[in-house]
Amino acid sequence: MNGNGNGNGALHGAVVAVAGAGGPAGRATLLRLAEAGAVVVAADADAARLAEAVDAARYAHGGATVTGDTVDLLDLAATREWAERTVKEFGRIDGLVHLVGGWRGSTSFPETDLADWDLLEKLLVKTVQHTSLAFHDGLLRSDRGRYLLISQSGATKPTANNAAYNAGKAAAEAWTLAMADSFRKAGGEAGPGAAAAILVIKALVHDAMRAERPNAKFAGFTDVTELAEAIAGVFDRPASDVNGQRLWLTPHP
Repeated sequence: MNGNGNGNGALHGAVVAVAGAGGPAGRATLLRLAEAGAVVVAADADAARLAEAVDAARYAHGGATVTGDTVDLLDLAATREWAERTVKEFGRIDGLVHLVGGWRGSTSFPETDLADWDLLEKLLVKTVQHTSLAFHDGLLRSDRGRYLLISQSGATKPTANNAAYNAGKAAAEAWTLAMADSFRKAGGEAGPGAAAAILVIKALVHDAMRAERPNAKFAGFTDVTELAEAIAGVFDRPASDVNGQRLWLTPHP
């Protein structure tokens, strides 16, 4: 994608849901999808943050359809209802961008607090299970269906002080790759018509972080605008090229 937002690419007219849309990455993604001419359906557990993100995208791209729903993605029934409501309102669903995150770490491996795992398993794994199950069939019916998980390099190379976080991300990746296999099998000899892919980062950085730490290098970090550009770019690539793939936005460890 060249980022000029001419609205003629694969995202023009696409209906894309964004889970965890209220944070900096969510805001950047809503802006980029709206710029590309997509209908954007955003969800977050924090109603105030979500409203700010939706308003910013609408303001930046007048005429863009950007809606916001406060959805409890830890509730499978509520997540399914969100997916069904989206299809009923807009007639289709073409993408789900999964930005729900959370982090807990420890000073060393033996000092890992398993309460951190209890929390991260909900945020990093359950939400992926619920969105993937809720949106699978709709994405399969689309001519450009994409399920995009944002993951972290520690899922591939875990570190001692991030055992719970890395394990959660690894489980989320495995679940997403199982969804990709479902899309592959559904496509048969013609190849997959929909794709589930993983965008891998080391960490995210945005302007407010740079302002707080003007001397920091943020080496290997991905700017939220770069992530949003990469998300948009996946829709331009054939499903067979990206289905079941880890797309690295940071050096492979």
